Amino acid sequence: MSYSVDQPIEYIRGIGPQRAAHLQKELSIFTLGDLLIHYPFRYEDRSKVYAINQLGGMEGVSVQVVGQIQRMERIGQGPKSRLEVLFADRTGNVKLVWFKGISYIEQNLKRGFNYLVFGVPKRFGSQLNMAHPELNPYNPDQLKEQGFYPIYPLTEGLRRKNIDSRFISRVLKPILDDPRFVMPENIPHPTLEKFKLPTRTEAIRAIHFPPNLKWQERAIKRFKFEELFMTQIKLLQVKSLRLSKSPGQMFTNTSLLTRFYEQHLPFDLTTAQKRVIKEIYADMRSGKQMNRLLQGDVGSGKTIVSFICMLLAIGSEAQAALMAPTEILATQHFHGLSGFAEQMGLKIELLTGSTKKAKRRQIHADLASGELNLLIGTHALLEEVVQFNNLGLCVIDEQHRFGVAQRARLWEKNKTKPPHILVMTATPIPRTLAMSLYGDLDLSIIDELPAGRKPIETYHMYERDRAKIFSFVKKQLKAGRQAYFVYPLIEESETLDLVNLEEGFISLERAFQGYHLSMVHGKLKPENKEFEMQRFVKGETHIMVATTVIEVGVNVPNASVMVIENAERFGLAQLHQLRGRVGRGAEQSYCILLTSYKISKEGKTRIEALSQSNDGFYIADVDLKLRGPGDLMGTQQSGLLELRMADLAQDGEILKVARDEAIQLIEADPELIKPENSGLRTFVAAKQQGGKWSKIS
Repeated sequence: MSYSVDQPIEYIRGIGPQRAAHLQKELSIFTLGDLLIHYPFRYEDRSKVYAINQLGGMEGVSVQVVGQIQRMERIGQGPKSRLEVLFADRTGNVKLVWFKGISYIEQNLKRGFNYLVFGVPKRFGSQLNMAHPELNPYNPDQLKEQGFYPIYPLTEGLRRKNIDSRFISRVLKPILDDPRFVMPENIPHPTLEKFKLPTRTEAIRAIHFPPNLKWQERAIKRFKFEELFMTQIKLLQVKSLRLSKSPGQMFTNTSLLTRFYEQHLPFDLTTAQKRVIKEIYADMRSGKQMNRLLQGDVGSGKTIVSFICMLLAIGSEAQAALMAPTEILATQHFHGLSGFAEQMGLKIELLTGSTKKAKRRQIHADLASGELNLLIGTHALLEEVVQFNNLGLCVIDEQHRFGVAQRARLWEKNKTKPPHILVMTATPIPRTLAMSLYGDLDLSIIDELPAGRKPIETYHMYERDRAKIFSFVKKQLKAGRQAYFVYPLIEESETLDLVNLEEGFISLERAFQGYHLSMVHGKLKPENKEFEMQRFVKGETHIMVATTVIEVGVNVPNASVMVIENAERFGLAQLHQLRGRVGRGAEQSYCILLTSYKISKEGKTRIEALSQSNDGFYIADVDLKLRGPGDLMGTQQSGLLELRMADLAQDGEILKVARDEAIQLIEADPELIKPENSGLRTFVAAKQQGGKWSKIS
C-alpha cells in the first residue's frame, strides 16, 4: 500500500467516517499529513517494569507492573458500584479500582494469568491503589517493542468517543512501521548533513515512537529547526522579491534636512538616532522600496527621527504621511510636529474620524494637488477618498495595532511607485520574535535615551501604603509637578473586585483638595477626551485620572509620578508602556505599582521585572516567556508563526542558526530553482498564502 500525506483521514485504516468527523471537528485533522504533525506532547516509558514493593516511593507517577489477580470484588449497588481487584507479584500487592465499565472488565479478567498493568499509584490509608489502570495480557516480546509511549493533546469530546492516545498510536504504528512509508523532504540534503539532522521520514517515526531518548531529542530538534527555517525562508523570499520587483522613489535632496539641522533642531540627536537616520537615508536613496522596522523604547525619540526622514521625502517633491492607531496619539503627533513643520514652511494637517466635513474636503483637495506636504491621521487615512499627489514615505506608529489588510491599502496610495514604509513601535520586541514576525523587514533600533533623562524609579506598594503614596504625590505637586492615576476599569464591576475609575476620581478629589483633576477614558467623545488631555498638557489640571487610553501618545514632560491601581491586572508590556508616560523631562520620575496582597505567581513575576529594570527589551523577554508569542504580538493574524514544536521563548539559538542558513540559501538561490532545493520549493509553494498582502510590512 502507498501512503500520501494528502490522504483524507476517513480512508485511513481504523478511522472511518464517524471518527474522521470527530477529528475534523475537534482538532482540524483532515488528512494523514495533519495527523502526522499532531505531535505527542509527552511520553510514558513503557519499556520498564517495576516490582510492586517499589511503588511506595512512586506515587503520582505512571508505572508498569506485572502480576496476577488474587481477588475480584464488586462493592456497592447500581451506578455507585465499583470493582476492586487485588493484584499481586512476589513482592507485594496493589488494589486496582474501576468505577465505569465494570461488567465488561469483570467478564474479561481471569485468575492465573500474568497481566501487564499500567497506571498511577496513590495511597489510601496503608493500601496502594490504581484507579482505572490499563490492563493487558503480559507479552514479554511486546514489552520490548513498546519503548516510549506517546501521549497526544486531545479534547474531552474525543475521549468520550474513545479516541485517545492509544487509538492514535494504533492507527499510526502500522503506517510508520511500513518500510514503504516516505514523508516528503522539505529541508535540502546539504542542510541536513551540515546540522546532522535526521530526514523527515526518520524524524516523523521517532517523534511518534522514539526507540530511545536520544532519538526523541533528535526528532524534536529536527522539527523545531524545520518550523523556524520555513518561517525564515518565507519571510526572506518576500523580502527578496520586494527588493527585486518593487522599485522605490529615490530621495537624494537633503537641503530641507540640512536646514532643519542647522536652524531649527532644538537639541542634539543621540548617537543611536543618528545611526538610524543614516540607515533610513541609505534605503530611501537606493532606488529600492524601503520596508524598515524602527524599534525604540518609550521616550527614545522615534518621532523626531521619523520627521527628519519625512523631510527627505518632502525635499524631493514627495508627500509624507504618519498613521497612528488612536485619535489621542495622532493628535499628539500633530501638535508635536506642527511647530517644526511651520518653521520649515511646510503645510501639515490632521485627519481623524472627528475632522469636520468642510475641513476634510479642504484636506482632500490640498492632498491631491500636492499643496499639502505632510498628513497625520488615524485609520481615516485609508479611506478611498484620501488620494495623494505623490506619497513618498508612510510612517506607521505602533504598527501591531493595524491589520495586514489596512497596511496594504497604504501601499496602494501611490499608483506609480509604492511609498517607502517606516514601521515604528515603542513596544520592545524580543530579538527572536522580531526575527520571526518581521524577518522580511530591515531592523533599526534606537537603544539610547536622550541626554539628561533619568531612569524612572519604580516601587511595588500595597493598599496599606495608600496614605504614604498620597503624601508623596502631594510633595511632587507642591514642587510644581503633575501626576497620573491609572485604573483598569471605567465602571464598577460585579465580577472583579477592582478600584474603578469613577470611584477613584471621587476619592482623589477628596484627598487632593485644592488641586484640579482631569479624567480620560475610552468612553468619552473624542473632542471631550482631547479637551481634558490638553488641560493636563497645559498644566491647568494637576492630576490625570485615566484608563489605559494614555498608554501611548501622551507627552507631558512635567508629569513626574504615575500611580497604577491594581497593577497586577495589567500585562507587563502594558505596564511598561504606561510607565513611559513619565520620565519625559529632566526631573526624577516615579512609577508606583499598587497591588492587592492576593497576587498570582505570574503577577509577582511581572511586578518584580518592572521594579528591577527600565530596559524594555529585558521586560519584553520576560513577557515572551510568560505569555508566548501569540498573545504578545497578536501573531495569529500574521500567518507566519505555524509553530507546533518550536518555542520562541526557549529556542532562540535554533532560530538564529535557522535564520543564518535561510539567508545563505536565499542569497544563493532566491527562487529556489536549484535541484537540491526542489523539495523546499514544493513545500513553500503549497504553504504560500498568496496575494499582495504578503508584500506588506
